[in-house]
Amino acid sequence: MLYVIKWLYLIALILWVGEVVFFSFVAAPSLFRIFPPAEAGRAVGAIFPTYYRIGYACGGVLLVGSLVFIRGGALGAWWTVNSLLSAVMLAATLYAGTVILPRATVLRPQIHGAEAPQDVKDEFQRLHGLAVTLNGAVLMCGLAVSAITAASLRP
Repeated sequence: MLYVIKWLYLIALILWVGEVVFFSFVAAPSLFRIFPPAEAGRAVGAIFPTYYRIGYACGGVLLVGSLVFIRGGALGAWWTVNSLLSAVMLAATLYAGTVILPRATVLRPQIHGAEAPQDVKDEFQRLHGLAVTLNGAVLMCGLAVSAITAASLRP
């Protein structure tokens, strides 16, 4: 049973960090380089619900897996850190997907018109900046979790 938990934990970690890296450094920049901003924004907006659902699922598996591996001794302390980092990752993703995304989705169609009010554009930019910051935190925590995992999982 422990083997299955390790495998699920590793798959979740790989998928989540890989998803964040691919979307942040390949998919989104490519869409905005190729398409006009309004079209690229619609494409990214269509991707986000699935992006966040994958994060929720991977986050749940990662957190549960980390909690299972907490034991006494030095490794227990590292797995406790992993659990905390996994919880931060999941919380950031949940906030971005359930609070920021719905508001940004409402504002996105309004920001590309010439008559778009400045306060709407400002609010969208604020939400976008917060989402990018949270995404960066998920990535940094994910890299830390992967380093701790590499040092802690023994054959």
